[in-house]
Amino acid sequence: MANPPGQSDITLESGTALSDESSDQKEKVKFAELIILDEDGPPDGGMVAWLQVVGSYSLYFNTWGTINTFGVFQTYYENELLQHMSLSSISWIGSTQSFMLLAVGVVSGPLYDAGHLRLLLCSGLVLVTLGMMMTSICVEYWQVMLAQAICVGVGTGCLYIPSVAIIPQYFSRRKALAMGIVTSGSSFGGVIYALMFQGLLPRVGFGWATRIMAFTSFATISISFLVLRRRTAAVEMRSLLDLQAFRERPYIIYCFGISLSYVAFFVPIFYLQTYALSHGLEGQTVGLYLVAILNAASVLGRLTPSLVADRIGPVHTFFISVFLAGVTAFSWINTNSGAGNIAFAAFFGFFTGGIVALPAVVLTSFTPDLSRLGTRLGMSSVVNGVASLIGTPIAGAILDATGNYLGIQLFAGFLFMATAAFVVLLRFVLTGKKLVAKV
Repeated sequence: MANPPGQSDITLESGTALSDESSDQKEKVKFAELIILDEDGPPDGGMVAWLQVVGSYSLYFNTWGTINTFGVFQTYYENELLQHMSLSSISWIGSTQSFMLLAVGVVSGPLYDAGHLRLLLCSGLVLVTLGMMMTSICVEYWQVMLAQAICVGVGTGCLYIPSVAIIPQYFSRRKALAMGIVTSGSSFGGVIYALMFQGLLPRVGFGWATRIMAFTSFATISISFLVLRRRTAAVEMRSLLDLQAFRERPYIIYCFGISLSYVAFFVPIFYLQTYALSHGLEGQTVGLYLVAILNAASVLGRLTPSLVADRIGPVHTFFISVFLAGVTAFSWINTNSGAGNIAFAAFFGFFTGGIVALPAVVLTSFTPDLSRLGTRLGMSSVVNGVASLIGTPIAGAILDATGNYLGIQLFAGFLFMATAAFVVLLRFVLTGKKLVAKV
C-alpha cells in the first residue's frame, strides 16, 4: 500500500524492502543499511537531504582534497625526503594514490548499490587515518609508496563512490547545484591541507605536520559516518560490471573522454610549484602556496559550472570547462613571471573545477536506472584511475628527458582539447542533429 504524500518508510538494517513490479508481484530485496524509502521521488531539499550534502562534502574534502594537496608533498619530497629520486619516480606516489581512489570504485560501487554504505565509510575512515599516520614516520621511498599511495589511496577509494552516488537520490532539479557544493569540498580540502602542511612543516616538522592532517581527516570523515543515509532500497550483490553499459555508445564515449582529462588533470597540479620556483618565483615563499591558490580558485570553479548546468545542461557546461582548461594549459607555456604563475594557478583551478564537479552529473543525465549508478561510476572510475596513474609519470619522464617544461605543458593542453572533442561527440550522440538542446 502506497504511503500518503510526504510520508516515508524507514527500513532498518538486515531487513527487507518491497519493490513493486508491473505484474503486481512484490519481490524481497536484501540489504544491510538504514534506508529511507519514499515513493514521491527526490525531495530536492529538506534537512535530511542537505545533511547528505554536508556528509558528501566532507568525503570530497578528504578524497580529492588529499589528492589535490600532493603538489606540496611533491615539492617537499624533491627537495628533502626523497631528493635522491627522479621526478618521475616521486610523481608515481601521487598518481598511484589517485589511481587507487578511482580504481577501488569497481568494488565500492557494487558494494554501495548492495547497501554496504556503513562498511565503506568505516573502511575509508580507518585506512585514510592509518595511511597518513604511517606516512608521518616514513624515511624510504617504498614506505611512502605503501603508506601514502596504497593505504591512503584505497581508503579514499572506499569513500569516493558514496560521495557522488548518494546525491542523485535526494536531488533532481537542484542536483547540479548540490553536486557543485559537494565537489567544492575537494578544493577547500586542498586549500586547508596545503596551508596546514606548509604552515606546520617549519614549526613541527614533517612527522607532526602529517599526523595533524591525519587527525583532521579522522574528525571530518566521522561527520559523514554520522549523517549519510541511503534513500533507495539496496539490491542484491551483483557483478562488478554492468555489461549493458558497454553496449551503449554514450557511455563508451563518456569513458574515453573523461579518461583523457584525467591523464592531463594532475600534471599542472603536481608540477606547478616546481615550475614556478624556477620561472619567476625563485626563492619566494609565495611559490610554495600556489597549490593552495589553485584549490581556492577551484572552489568557485566547482560552484559556478553547477549553477550554469541548471540552465544550459551538464554536457554543454562540461565542454566549456574542459575547453577553457585546455586554453589555460597552453597559456602556461608563456608564464615566466611571479604574477603570471599566480594568475595561471587561479585560472587553471577555476576552469578545471567543472572537470571534477560535472562528470557524475553528466553520467546521471543519461543513466536510465539509477540503482546501477554506483556500478557504472565504479566502472568509469577504473578507466579514469588508469589514466591518472600514467599521466604524471609520463610528464615526469618527459621532463627528465628534455630538461624543460614545454613538453608537459603541450601534453596537458592537447589532452584537454581531445577531451573537449569527445564531449562534442557525446552531445550529438545524445541529441542527434539538434543544434539547440538542453543536455
